[in-house]
Amino acid sequence: MNYSSLAKTSPYPFEIEIKNADGIYIYDKNNTQYIDLISGIAVSNLGHQNERIKSAIKNQVDKHLHVMVYGEYYQSVQNDLSNTLCSILPKGLDVLYPVNSGTEANEAAIKLAKRATGRTKIIAFKGAYHGSTHGSLSVSGNEEKKYAFRPLLPDVFHIEFNNINELSEIDSSTACVIIEPIQGDAGVRIPSIEFMYELRKRCHENGVLLIADEIQSGFGRTGKWFAFEHFNIQPDILTIGKAFGGGMPIGGLVSSRELMQLFTENPKLGHITTFGGHPVCCAAALASINILNDENIIQDVEAKGLLFESLLTHNLIKDLRRVGLFFAIEMENSVVVQKVVEGCKQKGVLSFWFLSCPESFRIAPPLIINEEQIRRSCKIIIEVMNEVS
Repeated sequence: MNYSSLAKTSPYPFEIEIKNADGIYIYDKNNTQYIDLISGIAVSNLGHQNERIKSAIKNQVDKHLHVMVYGEYYQSVQNDLSNTLCSILPKGLDVLYPVNSGTEANEAAIKLAKRATGRTKIIAFKGAYHGSTHGSLSVSGNEEKKYAFRPLLPDVFHIEFNNINELSEIDSSTACVIIEPIQGDAGVRIPSIEFMYELRKRCHENGVLLIADEIQSGFGRTGKWFAFEHFNIQPDILTIGKAFGGGMPIGGLVSSRELMQLFTENPKLGHITTFGGHPVCCAAALASINILNDENIIQDVEAKGLLFESLLTHNLIKDLRRVGLFFAIEMENSVVVQKVVEGCKQKGVLSFWFLSCPESFRIAPPLIINEEQIRRSCKIIIEVMNEVS
């Protein structure tokens, strides 16, 4: 099939021609079965073609699709989604603003922080990944991905992740600090509880808004609803995406009613989004949250992660960083990673690499993966490592 009319993101795409997907499996046009251990980069937390999500989508399609830009009409599915989401979050994270994607959620969160504080200085972290639009790219840490698009957003300062001493950069001129509570693209970097506590404390003391980017780590990926729960802190603004939509494109920012109200005045329409809160995407997101709630899927995530960890032992593995079902498997160099990822693909197991951590590969399977599937996956990964070594 000729794909020349589609834009490419890389000279070397993964090149699987998708026919269909089901559960934890993806099938190509030749009906080759692949075990999906990457979930579309932490999107398909409930696997592919979940019946409850499909039913919710179909029911909403029968009612209506897009009817108006977000915020002008009352739509029950948007309201049901916001009520359900906020019911699992602590007080102070009370209002959802639905947008189209994770990167738009981060853009809007930065705007809200500037509006609320009247300040312009932004603190972000080395190694961070927050998206690919100009503002999100500005607060991301990978210079290789940024240099061709400069100048970017001014007054952005990157400090070292998990270094308490560098938190002194946060001062009374700072509008916000944006952080992934667990860095994803940097190779699953997990900060200390002490660092996160001091970060929260420093922000509070200086009137700085703390933005937690949980686009990759949210909705059960780490064994809790959200990664910030591991550190017993609470952000002022939470940004979400990826798994939020159960496979449909949607993002969001969640904050207090007081902060979110600032988008309505001075100026009015402080953030505008045509397709944000698209009713079909909201229906899928609502179904996804209800499934996670009803079927107690999150409570089994850590045990599944431990099983993976116990089975993935090999002399090629230099380090294994993990929380829940969120893995970085570190090897000697990027060449070895390439061989392992490609070898696994040839044997029907899909892993992937990190943009900012080429010496590691990622595993982030659907949370519904079972013990037999974990054992079969790990057996194939170890077989490939034996061949590479």
